[in-house]
Amino acid sequence: MSSPPPEPRRLLVAITGASGAVYGLRLLQVLSAMPDVQIHAVVSDAGWLTLRHELDVNADMLRTLVHTLHDADQLGAGPASGSFRCSGMVVAPCSMRTLAAITHGLSDNLVTRAADVMLKERRRLVLMTRETPLHLGHLRNMTAVTEMGAIVCPPMPAFYLRPQTLDDLVDASVARVLDLLDVPHTLSQRWQGMDKVPA
Repeated sequence: MSSPPPEPRRLLVAITGASGAVYGLRLLQVLSAMPDVQIHAVVSDAGWLTLRHELDVNADMLRTLVHTLHDADQLGAGPASGSFRCSGMVVAPCSMRTLAAITHGLSDNLVTRAADVMLKERRRLVLMTRETPLHLGHLRNMTAVTEMGAIVCPPMPAFYLRPQTLDDLVDASVARVLDLLDVPHTLSQRWQGMDKVPA
C-alpha cells in the first residue's frame, strides 16, 4: 500500500484595511517565487479598498501570485478548518479592528476565523499591526493576543540597514516576517555587527 503524497507547505496571507497594503502585496510577490510553498490569500472588504487606493491592485492581479484567493465571506473555505493544514498565517497589514476581532474570538469573516484556527491549532500567526498612536485598548489587545500565541510584528523601519528607497524599507519588514515563518530568503541584508565607535 503506497503512502499518500506529502502535503505542500501552505501559508495564508491576509490583507486588511489598515494603511500599508504594500506589505501584504510584497509578501505575496516574494512567496510566489518559492516553488515549495502553496500560497493562499484572503482580503477583507476594507483591505480591498486599501489595495485599490494605495496600489491600484485588483483581484485579478492578486490571483496571479497565489494558489487560491479566498473570498472573505466564504466561511466554508479550507482555512476555516483546523483540518486544513496551514503552517503559518500572516495578516499584513493588520487593522486594529481585525486585531480586536482576533483577540476576542469574533470569527465573523474568513480572516478572523482563519486566525482563530491558527491559534487553536497552536500554529504560527503573525500580525503586522498598523496604527499610530495607540490607545490603551489597542495595547491590551496586543498583549492578550500575544498571550494567546500570536506574534505582533508591526512593520518598523530598520534605519541601521541604511535604506535608500521605500522598497528597501518595505523589504526589511517583510524579511522579518519571512524569518518568523522559517522561510529562507535574501530579501534584506542581515546585521553583522559594527566596529567599536571611536570616542
